[in-house]
Amino acid sequence: MARVIVGVCGGIAAYKTPLVVRALMRHGHEVSVIPTPASTSFVGVATWEALTGRRVATGVFDHPWQVEHVEVTRTADLIAVIPATANTLAGMRAGLADNLLLSTILSADAPVIAFPAMHTNMWTNPATRDNVEALRARGVDVVDPVDGDLSSGDRGIGRMPDPDDIVDHLLARLSPGLLSGRRVVISAGGTREPLDPVRFLGNRSSGRMGCALARAARDLGASVVLVHANVEAGLLPRGVELVSAPCAERMAQAMRRHRQGADLVVMAAAVADYRPRHRAQTKIKKEGAQARCLVVELEPTTDILAELSTIREADELIVGFAAETGDHRSFLDLGKEKARRKGADLVAINKVGNSEGFGDVDTQVFLVDQQGTLLGDFSGTKDVVASALMTTLADRLSARV
Repeated sequence: MARVIVGVCGGIAAYKTPLVVRALMRHGHEVSVIPTPASTSFVGVATWEALTGRRVATGVFDHPWQVEHVEVTRTADLIAVIPATANTLAGMRAGLADNLLLSTILSADAPVIAFPAMHTNMWTNPATRDNVEALRARGVDVVDPVDGDLSSGDRGIGRMPDPDDIVDHLLARLSPGLLSGRRVVISAGGTREPLDPVRFLGNRSSGRMGCALARAARDLGASVVLVHANVEAGLLPRGVELVSAPCAERMAQAMRRHRQGADLVVMAAAVADYRPRHRAQTKIKKEGAQARCLVVELEPTTDILAELSTIREADELIVGFAAETGDHRSFLDLGKEKARRKGADLVAINKVGNSEGFGDVDTQVFLVDQQGTLLGDFSGTKDVVASALMTTLADRLSARV
């Protein structure tokens, strides 16, 4: 049994939160609710007290003799803010403590997970995006909202995930024993192969999926090493060992070194297949014969996934990613062929393109085994997909024992 604090903010999506609280309690967890004063316009204190059988306070001075915002955090295993409004996210980022919920979050040692819900324009506003990235950099798990109908009558991203999806996410988070004592090595980002001191050959990978997988493995109790290539600092998770490997050769070296003793290795990085055979020592100028045509000779980089599959230890689970293009059938066939060719235990196939796969977008991943047999698929935000995928990998790893 875990002790969960559920914070409720003043958004219309608050009406869904009682379903989450009830489900957590049915799974045997102990739930305390801290609503903001504004949220009681949507769900009243009496509802929370009836659901949980516990006294509910909304302000720091409701029960001042108990110093409630400190007391409730002493034994908390997790704080979940459902929904998290733009105002509360801003208050969390600024370290404000002007209501009981913010005071509790500020004084807590327990991990914090937030499920934002707001209008699309508020979610995409640079101020909110900056707040979210800052909170993630501090270790707060901010789960992206989904695309759908909004209370305003508009449609767009900003809708809180369905209660069942939130419950699944929380239950996975509250099961840290799945990878307890395991060592997990994950690669993320896109490598850049230098052409000269200024230019490089690269790809559009942001590293979001690899970072999300590292957070998911961390939350399941693993000791995690994240080997990252050109990932924005704000995306990198806390609580894991970070190793920078900006180009293919350095990533190969890092993966060889850190995979030793690993139980699970996930190659989620987009590693360049080719690099310039010759790297210019000075900036290549657009003049003379080169003004008309620049010829760059390329050579293949190390196939890191294939190499890791060859030198694996007996009990090591090797997982690769295959980013493919084309229609559904062709990209899936290409991914299955890669699984058969690379020798990894499992390959996660995801579709990429001009508006798919890269960056802060929803994704769909198909998991296949070494023979190309489809084992399952996962869809949603990258955080949701990473959590489900890592839980599946943890289960498969446990089945090997």
